[in-house]
Amino acid sequence: MHFFFRQESTPRWIIFMNDVGICLFSLALAYLLRFNFSIPEKVTSEFYFVFSITLVVRAATFYFFRTYAGIIRYTSTVDALRVCKVVTYGSVVFCVINIVRFYGFDGKFLIPFSVIIIDYLTTMFLLVSIRVAVKTLYLELKNPTKQKSNVLIFGAGEAGIITKHALDRDEGTKYKVIGFVDDSKQKAGNNMEGIRIYLSDKLNELLINNEIAHLVISVQNISVGRKREIIEKCLQYNVSVLNVPPVSSWINGELSFNQIRNIRIEDLLGRDPIKLDEENIRKQLKGKMIMVTGAAGSIGSELVRQIMRFQPQKIILLDQAESPLYELEFELQTRFNAEKFEIVIGDIREQQRMENLFRTFKPQIVYHAAAYKHVPLMENNPSESIRTNVMGTKIIVDLAVKHGVEKFVMISTDKAVNPTNVMGASKRIAEIYAQSLNKNSVTKFITTRFGNVLGSNGSVIPLFRRQIEKGGPITVTDPNVTRYFMTIPESCQLVLEAGAMGEGGEIFIFDMGDSVKIIDLAKKMIKLAGLELGKDIEIKFTGLRPGEKLYEELLANEENTLPTHHPQIMKGRVREYGFEEIADEIKGLISLYEMQNNEKIVKKLKNLIPEYISNNSVYTKLDLQEEVKEQNSL
Repeated sequence: MHFFFRQESTPRWIIFMNDVGICLFSLALAYLLRFNFSIPEKVTSEFYFVFSITLVVRAATFYFFRTYAGIIRYTSTVDALRVCKVVTYGSVVFCVINIVRFYGFDGKFLIPFSVIIIDYLTTMFLLVSIRVAVKTLYLELKNPTKQKSNVLIFGAGEAGIITKHALDRDEGTKYKVIGFVDDSKQKAGNNMEGIRIYLSDKLNELLINNEIAHLVISVQNISVGRKREIIEKCLQYNVSVLNVPPVSSWINGELSFNQIRNIRIEDLLGRDPIKLDEENIRKQLKGKMIMVTGAAGSIGSELVRQIMRFQPQKIILLDQAESPLYELEFELQTRFNAEKFEIVIGDIREQQRMENLFRTFKPQIVYHAAAYKHVPLMENNPSESIRTNVMGTKIIVDLAVKHGVEKFVMISTDKAVNPTNVMGASKRIAEIYAQSLNKNSVTKFITTRFGNVLGSNGSVIPLFRRQIEKGGPITVTDPNVTRYFMTIPESCQLVLEAGAMGEGGEIFIFDMGDSVKIIDLAKKMIKLAGLELGKDIEIKFTGLRPGEKLYEELLANEENTLPTHHPQIMKGRVREYGFEEIADEIKGLISLYEMQNNEKIVKKLKNLIPEYISNNSVYTKLDLQEEVKEQNSL
């Protein structure tokens, strides 16, 4: 047995020889049982031939079906079923040999059918039971102290059983499954593999009365709301929550222990899957030449992945970030046809480069995601915010009109509503310019507005995660600051839906759900990391950064919304600007870049957007000056 418990896997030839030996022993035992341990001489006279045939048949079937290739100490249900199949095939071969001999030769059976049946049962029993015994002994020997963490598995279905088997196979920290928890009243009270199934109403009681280390959610089709409810309950008792990945990501259809991962904060903030009008989206995108600016960014790259599903003619991936664009290219080459996309390194602020791009590829639909988005950085660099978010957008918009682009979908932000910072104001100017051209061109300009996306570049969640990994402190700007959150895939799905339904000139606002207090977010991330606030890590308040709001808005005060066919997309009713009304003003704003005078740039922005009031910024003095002027004029 020493071979089975070595650190390295047992050599395959030993397993093969062991299995063949068990088969020969099983056949001998079958004869003894059949003839009551007194085998007639006329039967034993054919033993040489019978055992030779058995050796050849069993060895051939074991070799062909590779039963010896499994690691005995990790025997699973799949391995046991494979053994049963192979034994069955071998016994069928014996039956065929019997029939051929009886009808084709001397009218005798080579092996009595009763012996074949007994041999079949004993062989199957011994091969499977020895594997299970070796596995059980190995698990016990690997954990001699018997110290195991108590685990609950949420979900008493097939995925729950598979999850238990994955935990049993773990070589590291040992787990003891003390119960299954399920929402089904029919399953409650029953046992599964000797472990009791509890109704989910008992979860609180189980968490209180048992030292539960982990709860594993194995249910595949659980709603986001239900998952959130379970996680919140576990966090109250400092129980870590693990999640079983979708079946599609299992390796060769089998769940690995290493695939069971910790619940992430995204699982708490996510929502149920969005229902899309995929037929309408496909109708717009299939066979079309599509361009995505900012394609290497978090939003742009996800847009590319999702657009690929709708069979475009080609996607032009435009970005100036070389390394992220290279990584995206590598990913797409492994997943899609390389002829379906074109990588272009370029800057939306370079007129000649963009002109050549539109002239060469003639895009029919443009998704404009390229922008500077970091509020504090843009507050300190207004000229760059104007050059990219305003001038860069103007170049792409003008070229879209010139080259007859069918639809132009611009990715905007909730910070463009009643802007309190340069970044938000620059995005609002970009919105206004695109909208102003809608009535006088064949291109349909559509704007989409949404808040923070989970996991995007610069998002607070990756920042908190890095701070937790370093041991803290977690930095929160203000105890009362709130934000809306949406997952990257969710936001991109809504962008595609809005782009397909848009007829031009609309600003679509996405339902961002409920706003989240950032301090509550930080506390939950600390608990999910298995840490205790005030003991293992602390939260430090740093004050609002330049240009930041305490809370975000999705519509300005003067605006309201109209419903659309999609419950999570609303159409904003906003003030419309004529092209002649604002074209020269925006050109004047862009021309200020040459002066590199931040104060003059921000002052011009405030003239163009009366609702732009700076917050926690050096440019607040401009608002005060304006107030003084108004008072003096009264």
